[in-house]
Amino acid sequence: MKKHLLLILLLTLPMFAFGAKKDGYKITFKVDGNSDTMMYMGYYHAQNRYICDSAVNNGKGKFVFEGKEDLHPGLYYFTNNRDRFVEFVVYREPHRFTLSTDNENWMLRMTVKDSRENEQFFNFKRAEEVYYQEMDEASHTVDSLVFRNEYLPRYRHTLDSLRVSFVRKNPDCMLSRMMLSTKDPDVPETHPDGTPMTKSERRDWYMEHFFDNMPFDDDFIIRTPKPVFYDRVMEFVGNMEKIQMTPELICPLLDSIIDRSESAREVYRWLILNLTNHYLQSRIMVYDEVYVHLVLRYFATGKVPGVEPSLIDEQVEQATKWERLLVGKVAPELILFDTLRYAHSLHHMPGRYTLLLFWSPTCGHCRDIIPAVYKVYEQYADSLNISAFAILTEPDDGTIVKWKKFLADHHMTHSRWVNLNGGEANVDWRQVYDIQTTPQIYLIDNKDHKFLAKKLNASILENILKVLMNKKE
Repeated sequence: MKKHLLLILLLTLPMFAFGAKKDGYKITFKVDGNSDTMMYMGYYHAQNRYICDSAVNNGKGKFVFEGKEDLHPGLYYFTNNRDRFVEFVVYREPHRFTLSTDNENWMLRMTVKDSRENEQFFNFKRAEEVYYQEMDEASHTVDSLVFRNEYLPRYRHTLDSLRVSFVRKNPDCMLSRMMLSTKDPDVPETHPDGTPMTKSERRDWYMEHFFDNMPFDDDFIIRTPKPVFYDRVMEFVGNMEKIQMTPELICPLLDSIIDRSESAREVYRWLILNLTNHYLQSRIMVYDEVYVHLVLRYFATGKVPGVEPSLIDEQVEQATKWERLLVGKVAPELILFDTLRYAHSLHHMPGRYTLLLFWSPTCGHCRDIIPAVYKVYEQYADSLNISAFAILTEPDDGTIVKWKKFLADHHMTHSRWVNLNGGEANVDWRQVYDIQTTPQIYLIDNKDHKFLAKKLNASILENILKVLMNKKE
């Protein structure tokens, strides 16, 4: 599991290797009437927040944040030890400006010097806050049904109009680009030739254009609050799973957004690492193919910046193993001995299908899952002509005794369920089948020895066997 943990760790760390300039920053935050000893400056990064600097009160509510390198673009914030909080913008202007306010309301009382971008930002935030306050007051004074049906739609429409107007007047500022990034595409009802789109065609169009407004080519987007970038990306991934898109459709969509971000090296790196990790952890059997694709396209070709060569090698090794074990691939041959020392070949098992299991009675999950899987197997074994090739993964003397007792206690005696000692085999099955955890369960088609399914438990196996029964009938 070490390689998995290293990849997850990389996802939690922001990257600073690209694009830093040497001009430095000096941002002054003045708060009349503030008695805090310290003030902190932080920023967003995908789903996380980080503190990047601190400043001491000069005794008059003035805090000066300075650094020798420019800050990376994004939405930043000031905060104190009592959770007071105000955001500001760092984008294309020199990172030398002053934000002044008073302690009563940091945001509403803010004035800006030497930053047009922050003037626009706070003007919009103040206008937006007026409507939020009106909405909050109405929610406490108006009947709840009237508020929900009349007031709330009106406030939402007003806020939407405010945002649209701001974006139209300030199309290139960071706030406009940030607001546009979460805007859903307007799905057409018809094709360009006027013929109506089907429901599935509209769905496919929506997925293809989901990120039309996302500026993947600008690194600021990763330093925005979680709903803006991170949630949007994960919503996209979730949508693909919800509508059960195949790897053949998923991989080009992922490649398109990753390739769009190539000039924004931090976004590019984050997308590759995050998406690779997501499909590495996926329990959906066919999505192993997406993980393999991402690793071989980006890791194996040296396209992931800021990653140790050792981790790249580990991911490529993992993907190369998984590539041989994908649904639709030929199962590697195994020859093992049963309890009576008779040899059995995976590629010469009788019947139409073979259930391949790696398990041990010393594994807690196995003790729960294997008996349940056996019951499902026993129910369908004869009608679907299924064999089972069940390998003991901990073949030491003590476990063998527990293994035989477990088999007897659970009456696992079907004539085509073959129990095999993993201590001696034609290959190192642990390496060939990448057995890092147990149980691991596959279903194989004996006609061509290809994997029909993997990552099985009792309920998934039963659903698959029901489908095979329906096809048979």
